[in-house]
Amino acid sequence: MSVFDELISSHGSALVKQLAQNFNLDESTTQTAIKEMLPTITKGVQRNSASSAGMDELMKVLDSGRHQRYADDPSSLINADSIEDGNKILGHVLKSKDVSRNVAGQAAAATGLDSGILKQMLPMVAAAAMGMMSKQSAAAGNDGSAMSNMLTSMLDADGDGSIADDVLDMAKRFF
Repeated sequence: MSVFDELISSHGSALVKQLAQNFNLDESTTQTAIKEMLPTITKGVQRNSASSAGMDELMKVLDSGRHQRYADDPSSLINADSIEDGNKILGHVLKSKDVSRNVAGQAAAATGLDSGILKQMLPMVAAAAMGMMSKQSAAAGNDGSAMSNMLTSMLDADGDGSIADDVLDMAKRFF
């Protein structure tokens, strides 16, 4: 199961419920917002982990287990330190506040929500995604091919076995 699926599945429904409650939204709209934001976050993770140094850094972060709490306890995402951690994750994977703003703007256009709400939600979604990756990494152990497969599955949003069309769709959102 991909990170996308895991974050919004029955296991991830705690995340959807927590964010919906935190932002006073319905769960369906919250789920759509998460679906809109995740591809860019995971693309950033993939881009950063494309080099061996980047992959080593990602593996260290995931192996630390520090982020797994976000997957295990979504209520922890509303804490100030979790939001700060989410902002650090965004800074690392997206490299620019402008990209974060664009992600929130695209999600706003897709959901009809105010982009200000989505800008607040984005670090929580980033932290949750990192938490789910950490949990999946722990389950896979230190198997590099399992990690590579996990990254590929994160980006294969439509489940067709190819990430090329999904990455192209993500890129189209920003041009």
